[in-house]
Parts: sequence; C-alpha cells; structure tokens
Amino acid sequence: MTIQRNPTRSVAIGTIQVGHGHPIAVQSMTATKTQDVAATAAQANALHQAGAGVVRVAVDSVKDAEALAELRRHTPANLAVDLQENFRLAERVAPHVNKIRYNPGHLYHHQKDRPWQDKVRFIVDQAVRHDCALRIGVNCGSVDPAKKEKYDAADSITPMLESALEHCEFVDSLGFDRYVVSLKDSDPDKVIEVNRRFAAQRPDVPLHLGVTEAGMPPDGIIKTRIAFEQLIGEGIGDTVRVSLTVPNDRKPEEIAAGRQIIEDIAAGRVRSVVRLNRDQLNIISCPSCSRVENEAFVELAADVKELTRYAQQHAITIAVMGCRVNGPGETDDADLGLWCGPKVVNLKRGEETVGAFPYDQILPRLKQELDQLIAAR
Repeated sequence: MTIQRNPTRSVAIGTIQVGHGHPIAVQSMTATKTQDVAATAAQANALHQAGAGVVRVAVDSVKDAEALAELRRHTPANLAVDLQENFRLAERVAPHVNKIRYNPGHLYHHQKDRPWQDKVRFIVDQAVRHDCALRIGVNCGSVDPAKKEKYDAADSITPMLESALEHCEFVDSLGFDRYVVSLKDSDPDKVIEVNRRFAAQRPDVPLHLGVTEAGMPPDGIIKTRIAFEQLIGEGIGDTVRVSLTVPNDRKPEEIAAGRQIIEDIAAGRVRSVVRLNRDQLNIISCPSCSRVENEAFVELAADVKELTRYAQQHAITIAVMGCRVNGPGETDDADLGLWCGPKVVNLKRGEETVGAFPYDQILPRLKQELDQLIAAR
C-alpha cells in the first residue's frame, strides 16, 4: 500500500528526523517517578530497545529537573520533556533533552498576569540555545479557556484547532520552525477530524498523533488504530504515541502496538470498518506515567473495567484519570469520572463533584452512581 505522505518539513529530534517523508517514529513516556533515576533510566532504556524514537519524561519540579540531568547520563534515548504547568522549568531541562513539549492550555497556571506570548518566547529561546525541538501539544481536556468561551460547549474541536494554529503562527513569527504539533482527544473520531482540519491549513507542520486516555489493551489499541488508519492512510502523521493503561513493566507494549499499526497500514492490513459502538459502555483511562500519584490507579482502572461488565449495553462513558494535571478537566465530558490522588479517588458526575473516597471504598460508590444513571435512562 503506497501512502502519499503530507509534504511536511523535517524536524530533528536528537538522532532522528520526523516529517518530510522520514519513517514514522513511535514514542512513549516513562511511568516511573522521575526522581527515581535508576528506575526511570531502566524504563527509558527498555523503551529505547523496543524501538522508541523518542522517550518522554515528566518534569513538574526543580527536583525533577535535577534528576533529569542525572538521567541523561544513563540513557542513549532521545529524551523529550513534558513541562505541564511550569514553563519556567524549560531553562533547567533544555540542556538535557532533545525536545520540549508544552501545552498551550497550561500556560495560564503560572504568572497569570504575564502574556502567554512571553512564556512561549522564553521556551523557544531555551530550545534555540540548547538545540531542542518543540512540540505544541493541545489536549481536549486542557484547552485555552479563552478559546473555549468563544464557541458552543458542544464544539470541542474548533477551540483546539484555533489554539494550535495561533501558537504555530506566533512561533513562526519568532523565526523558529523546528516544531511539531499534536491535537489529542479520547474520541478517535474527534482525533481524526481535528487533525484533518489542521493538516489542511498547515500541511507543512509535522503532526504527532495519539488518542489520549485510550485505556487498557485491547480496547485502547483498537481506538488508536481507528484514528491512525484513517489519518496515516491519508498521509497525515509523522510520529505517534499509543497511550495505554498498563503496569510499568509493560510500557514497551506501547511501542510494539504503534509499530504494528504502522506496519499494518503500510501493508494494507487495515481494519477501518471497525467503529466504536456508540450504544455501548465506553471506558477511557489515561496512560500510566510518572505523574500518577498512586500506582493503585492502574489496578483500579482494571477493576473498573471488570466491575462494569454488566453495563456493557448502556451508552455511558466512564473516565479513570491518574493525576491532578489531567484528571479534573478530562473527566468533565464523561458521564462518570474518577481522578486519582495520593490517598483518595475523586468521583464526578459530569462536571459535578460527588465526593472523594478512599481507594478501598470507591468501587461500591461508583457502582451506586452507575446504577442510578442506568435507572434514570
């Protein structure tokens, strides 16, 4: 199967190039605590050996940044760093990584009175100084509030698209073009639509594809495959991430799944006739990563899947999130949402908070809410 790739420019990320016809790179993210350098290095190396073109690491504090400097000495992997809310950490991490990822929707958490343009300029300056690529990463659950307010609440795609295009235009104005863009959602259909629309307007910009909170295998792989087959089959996509909720020692499965999907598309082994059944239960859960505040989250996600088997024929979405960064926002669109803290699980009904419950009490409370929701429908 010959795929005519989009004519994107080439972007160097350490030892690899993405875009401009280069092989599609598969990425993953460490799930260990970044400050545990030995464990994080072991996982980065396992992902690298599995074929990861880039390995992403979360940095949320100065101590994380200090650990990153030590980590760099223990792995040959091309490292990307996820800044999350604290854009100022770019100065500390840039010397030790090959790519910096920032989320436009998270630039408002620190120095709220400072224009976002100043913050992006600071990040770009660090990237230039330390020979780093950038990823402008837009997520459905953390879109720029000003963009969301402009559109109907039912339209989650246009705010994402507008935010990405705005940031591309600004970064271009700084004379920097060594960047890729990602636009992610937990709904494969929305991932397909937003990336198609972006690629139509900016075919020059390499795209990082992913279905965020895809969940546990095999469902998470199926959701991701649906999006990738449609987009890569049309020539859209230059690097990919398969986000799976799996224990730490199984993280290389993300690389294997991504490589298999790409190989299948190239060979014409596609399954695009498969569609998520909109009339059945849908469980989304974020990938295990280093921001998870209690490793019981992964087991809880599996328990939720098992507990809710009796509700398979009901069109209900349950979201299970592992941290405070994505949890509050990315459970809003689910019928029932759980976002996990260090000691309690926060239970939500849509945007409404039901309460916080210990890990050993959350499943019965979730079942109660689920039963009430089924009865009401």
